[in-house]
Amino acid sequence: MRLLTNRWIWATALAAAVGGLAGLAKAQAGQAQTWESGRTVESVLPALVYGPSCASEIKLENLSDREVTVEIEGHRASGALVGLAGMPGNFLRLAPHQRAKYKLEIDEETTEAWVKVRERAAPGQSPALAVSAASECITGDQLRSVRRDVVFPQPNPGFDSDISSVTGGVVSLINTSPFPAIAHVCYSSGNLYSAPSRNQREFAPICNIVFDQQVPPFGAREFPVERDGNSHFLLQTAGVAIVLELLRPLDTNVKLYRVDSSIRFDGDSSTGAKQ
Repeated sequence: MRLLTNRWIWATALAAAVGGLAGLAKAQAGQAQTWESGRTVESVLPALVYGPSCASEIKLENLSDREVTVEIEGHRASGALVGLAGMPGNFLRLAPHQRAKYKLEIDEETTEAWVKVRERAAPGQSPALAVSAASECITGDQLRSVRRDVVFPQPNPGFDSDISSVTGGVVSLINTSPFPAIAHVCYSSGNLYSAPSRNQREFAPICNIVFDQQVPPFGAREFPVERDGNSHFLLQTAGVAIVLELLRPLDTNVKLYRVDSSIRFDGDSSTGAKQ
C-alpha cells in the first residue's frame, strides 16, 4: 500500500480551491462574529445507510455539567439538505450528561448520506459532545451493524493502491465545503511512464480507464476500486475540505461497508494537513 502525497493539481481546480479557501475564511470570520467569538467544533459522520432494510442512527452524548447547543446538518449524496426524522428543525439542546439518538428523514435507498455536527461553545469553554453513528441492515433473520466514527476533512487528499490489497473496497468521497470539488480517477494495469522532455520526471500510471468527475458542494460519491480487471486504482482530488475513506464490504449479501481504519490519506503537501 502506498500513501499518496498529492502534488498533481489541475490549474483550474487549484484556482478554485484557493478561491474557496479565501471564501471559507471569510465565512468562518463572519460566523465567529455572529457567535461572539465563541468556539464552534465541527464533526463529520460519513457513509450513512438508509433504505427499506437499512437505517442509520446519529448518537450524541453531552459529557459536561452544562447544557450544550448542537446543530445537525444532514445531506443526501446530491448535497441537498435533509431534516431529522420527527424533529421540527436541526438545532438541539442537550442537558448535562444527556444522551440522544437521531435519524435523517430519508426514504430512498442510499449508502452515501452524511451529516455535519456543530457544537457551539461559549468563549473559554472546552468541547463537551461525544459524536458517533451506527448503520444497521436486516438480511433474513440477521441484523448487521457497523459503527461510523467522526472523520475530519482536509484539502486535496488522494489514494493510490494496488487492487490486490483492497479487493472489494469502495472509496467514499465527501465534499464538505460550499465549493465544488474535482475527483480524478484512474484505473490501470500498474504500468508507469515518465516524460523528461516535458519536464515530467516523476513516474505516473498509464490509465486504461480515466475520467474526471465534478462533485457539487456538500455532495458525496463512491468509487469502486475494482473495474474491468485492472490491477491498480488511483484517485486524486482538488477541493477545500474533502473526506476520503476506504470502505470494505461487511457481507456479500448486505449492502453495508465497514471502514478500513488501517488506511491513511495524505493531503496536499503544501498544507501539511493530515487526517
